[in-house]
Amino acid sequence: MLELRTIADAGLVGYPNAGKSTLLRKISAARPKVAPYPFTTLHPIVGVVDFSGYRRATIADVPGLIEGAHRNVGLGHDFLRHITRCQLLLFVLDVAGSEGRNPIEDLQNLRREIDLYDARLSQRPWFVIANKMDLPGAPENLAALRKRFPSVDVVPVSAATGEGIDDLKRRLEQWLKEESPVTAAASAAL
Repeated sequence: MLELRTIADAGLVGYPNAGKSTLLRKISAARPKVAPYPFTTLHPIVGVVDFSGYRRATIADVPGLIEGAHRNVGLGHDFLRHITRCQLLLFVLDVAGSEGRNPIEDLQNLRREIDLYDARLSQRPWFVIANKMDLPGAPENLAALRKRFPSVDVVPVSAATGEGIDDLKRRLEQWLKEESPVTAAASAAL
């Protein structure tokens, strides 16, 4: 049996309804299903993001995780195994807390689930996309998130309105250049 290990350059990881599918629609031509209920994404959807100079990257919308996913709660292992196939992890948080959750706790829980599933995943490069900046409470929660994780690169966006999408694409291109094994090998050879 043969399984393809690489699905995308980066994977969008987050709780259900964090806005991963809407975000993928904004940064690529992919058209994943978007709905106001959880688990609309049951299989990863891959989109291609175009950068300047004819460069591209593939981004996977990974189905939403829940607590206990590492113990195979719900479709835990089915969802988590997709994350192992991404080189870079992008944690998409509902920074406004519109689903009644705390974004800081969400990030801690998501990181813990990934670590408990496979500790090697914790070693992968990761960044945070603070989504839903257009909603009340988002600026305060963003400040708290940055204070709690000062060394983590956090990009504020609103996938619904398009705010911050251009900055996200620039940062994404930069992150992929920095973390690409091919780029690192080429830099080391110089």
